[in-house]
Amino acid sequence: MSEDRLTFKEMCARFDVTPRTLRYYEYIELLQPERDGRSRYYSRREIARMKLILRGRKFGFPLEDIRQWLLVYDQHGSEAQLREWVGAADRQLDELFEQRRQLDEAIGELKDLRNETAKNLRIPSV
Repeated sequence: MSEDRLTFKEMCARFDVTPRTLRYYEYIELLQPERDGRSRYYSRREIARMKLILRGRKFGFPLEDIRQWLLVYDQHGSEAQLREWVGAADRQLDELFEQRRQLDEAIGELKDLRNETAKNLRIPSV
């Protein structure tokens, strides 16, 4: 496997994605591999884009937001892309903190209800 260029199968293995996922990323134009007949080859650029896509997904960003970051890079360069990303990261952090608050609240309520019910059944609390 060359670090400069990966085949379709190598790309799937390297990033632990299904062929269907990789084809979908191509379909929505997040990735644009080189084609040689029916074969696809992914350059360093596409490998870097895939890293960004997967990192964005890990942090909960929608694919459309990721697509926009890639477009900003293509049209305006890396500084503009990084500035756009910082704004998006701030918004996503706000969203994640709110989700955490809601989850902590739900956990507390469930724990209280569970313990109240367990007390009536003489089961130890957690």
